[in-house]
Amino acid sequence: MAKILKLNSISPVADSIIPANYEYSDAAENPDGIILRSFSMHDYPLGDNLLAVARAGAGVNNIPVDRCSERGIVVFNTPGANANAVKELVMCELFLGGRKIVDAIDWMKTLTEEENVSKAAEKGKGKFVGQEVMGKTLGVIGLGAIGAMVANTALSLGMNVVGYDPFISIDAAWMLNNKVQRVMTPDEIFKSCDFITLHVPATPDTKNMINADSLLKCKDGVVIINNARGELVDTSAMLEAVASGKVGRYITDFPAKEMLGKPNFVCVPHLGASTPEAEDNCAVMAASELVDYIENGNIVHSVNFPDISMPKESAARVTVMHRNVKEMISKILSVVSGHGINIAHMQDKSKGNYAYLILDLDEKPSDEVIESVRAIDGVMKVRVL
Repeated sequence: MAKILKLNSISPVADSIIPANYEYSDAAENPDGIILRSFSMHDYPLGDNLLAVARAGAGVNNIPVDRCSERGIVVFNTPGANANAVKELVMCELFLGGRKIVDAIDWMKTLTEEENVSKAAEKGKGKFVGQEVMGKTLGVIGLGAIGAMVANTALSLGMNVVGYDPFISIDAAWMLNNKVQRVMTPDEIFKSCDFITLHVPATPDTKNMINADSLLKCKDGVVIINNARGELVDTSAMLEAVASGKVGRYITDFPAKEMLGKPNFVCVPHLGASTPEAEDNCAVMAASELVDYIENGNIVHSVNFPDISMPKESAARVTVMHRNVKEMISKILSVVSGHGINIAHMQDKSKGNYAYLILDLDEKPSDEVIESVRAIDGVMKVRVL
């Protein structure tokens, strides 16, 4: 019986995805799989039976991906499952960037002693004049599932949209409206856009990509929206840019303490995916990824191993996690064929330093065969399904 441990409360819609003969709870010991949302696993023990970790969300900063990789543990995420929820928040923030709605609402709360609120409001509304987004230029940095949806929706609002993403996937490219102007450097966005929204992961290359130098290249009064990660923005540089008026407004779902209460900062408490619909979608996707891998050895939406899947049609399936080094496939196949076992189907793919092989065989291999494969230098994990 497979065991899946919940490290966070997970939407109950996932219950229907987990087979009835699994143990699926927040108390499962030495589990085969872990499903979580925000729980930090960096100091969490990785059990001997652990095959995979699935995050019900896109970011995996709370998971020790490198440590998992070295243990042959697949880390899944759920790209696109919460994309619409985040997209809707970004569109809300786009209007908040153009119009001083938050400031106006806060000011209205101070009018409790006014006898004629309507008259006072009419008199004071001039302080909150804003701008329309129609006809303005939006720069989208990162054209994945969320960025593409934001770009397409902005076009429907009458905005000009410029996008930058040197690593755009084929699926995202198909989603993207052909009216989105693609540029080759972020500098082209900094120089030309009235609004900029960030949709890239936090990596060494993207850390502080919004900094003093990049802000100097921006148009005066630019509105910057960050629903991706706080680490993308140099806090000190942003504080100075907003104070000087270089940045008209900074809106973020990942606020720093120094921004709270400051004029022209709109700080949101990480609400991007906080909808029941998004939580349901993420839970279903994460649970499906775990079950498919545990039962069939298929990998879909992994951040550390290659995506690879095949229909399971033969008598036995063997999966091999191995390091991405020369002659590995020939060594594994020589062991299998040397024992007279016919290989019906096979796939091998690599991702960085790691690779994954699926072998569908016409007969179940003996323990001797499996142990011989495990003994090959560079083999990390072997499973018989």
